[in-house]
Amino acid sequence: MPLVETSGLPSFRRLRDEGQEVLALDRARTQDIRELHIGLLNMMPDAALEATERQFMRLVGSCNRIAQFFIHPFSFPEIPREASAAEHIRKHYTTFGEIRERGLDALILSGANPALPDITAEQYWKPLEEVVHWAKDNVCSVMCSCLATHAIVQMLYGFERYALPQKRWGVYSHRLTGRPHPITWNIDSRFDAPHSHVYEVNSRQFAEAGLVVLAEGEVSDLHLGVSPDGLRFIFFQGHPEYDKISLLKEYKREVVRYIVGIRPDYPPFPEHYFHGEALEIAEAFRADVLARAGDYETLRAFPDAELEQTVDITWSDTGKAMINNWLGLVYQVAHRDRGRVFMEGVDPSDPLGLVAKGWLSLGTAG
Repeated sequence: MPLVETSGLPSFRRLRDEGQEVLALDRARTQDIRELHIGLLNMMPDAALEATERQFMRLVGSCNRIAQFFIHPFSFPEIPREASAAEHIRKHYTTFGEIRERGLDALILSGANPALPDITAEQYWKPLEEVVHWAKDNVCSVMCSCLATHAIVQMLYGFERYALPQKRWGVYSHRLTGRPHPITWNIDSRFDAPHSHVYEVNSRQFAEAGLVVLAEGEVSDLHLGVSPDGLRFIFFQGHPEYDKISLLKEYKREVVRYIVGIRPDYPPFPEHYFHGEALEIAEAFRADVLARAGDYETLRAFPDAELEQTVDITWSDTGKAMINNWLGLVYQVAHRDRGRVFMEGVDPSDPLGLVAKGWLSLGTAG
C-alpha cells in the first residue's frame, strides 16, 4: 500500500500532485493491512528542509506495496531555524519523545550541514547520540545518508571522516563489490549516484572496522555499506534520495554566493551532471558573470528553467530499488509489535541469516 497521510504536512499534497498515491488516514484505518512505521530525522538546513522530506517520502512511497507506510518526521530543537522553518516543524513534525514512546520499525537519518571541522562539536551531535543509541537497541534498521553516515561510524565504530581537498560534488559511477546482499538484489552491477560532501570516509576504513562495503566508485569511493550483521545500519555516503534538480539547486546557491561576494571563486560545475545543451547553458552564464567583473546590475537571472529542462536523472531507479529492498527486509524480520525489534526466531546478531549462509562474517560490533 502507499504512503499514509498522517498529518497536514504539505509534502503529502505535493507528492499527490506529482501523481504519487497517498492514502488518507481514515481510509487506511479501514484496511486490514500491516503497517510499517518509519521515522525520518530531518537535520537539513531550512532551505532544504521540505525538499528533503519529499525526497525520502517519495522513495518510501515508491516501494512495493507490501504494507502501509507511516512516515514520522522529527528534528532537533538544537538546530537553529528561521521562523518559517521552525513553525513548519512545530505544526507538522513529531518529537523524539513521542517517537521513543510509540516505537518504529525503521529509521532514516538525513544528512546535515557540516558547519564545523569537528563533527562532535556540532549542535546536533549530543541529541543525535541519544537517538542513535536508542535506535540501536529498539529499531529493526537505521538508514543513514551522507553526514549521518560520517557521524554514526564515528559514534559506534570509532573512525573519523577526513576533509577532502575539494568538495565531492556531482554524479558518479559505482559498481557493486560482488558480495551478495539482499539490499542489492536486482541492482545493475554498475550504476550512477549523486554525491555532495566536503568530508569523506572510505572503503578501507569500513573494512578495517568490520563493516561491509556493498558499492563503491573509482572516483567517489564508498557509496553503500552495512553493519556487520547486514541490516541494523545501512550506510549511504551518496544521496539516493536526490531528485533531478537537487544538484542544480546546490549549484545555483553557490553561484549566488559568488555574485554577492560570499565566496571568492566561481563554483565549479557539479561533475558529470551538466551535459550537452545543459553544459552550454551553464558555461554561457558563467562566462557572462565573469566578464562583468563585479558589475551585475543588468545580469540576467540564473537560468533555472533552461537547465531544469536539459539535465538528466540517471540514479532514481537504483535508489528506489535499494530502498524497496531495504524496507522489504524490515517487513520480513520486524515484529508487528513496535515495542519489540524482531519477530520470534530471528537472531539479533544475524537477522537476515547472512552470516549463517556464509555471505557475511561478523566483525566489530557497534
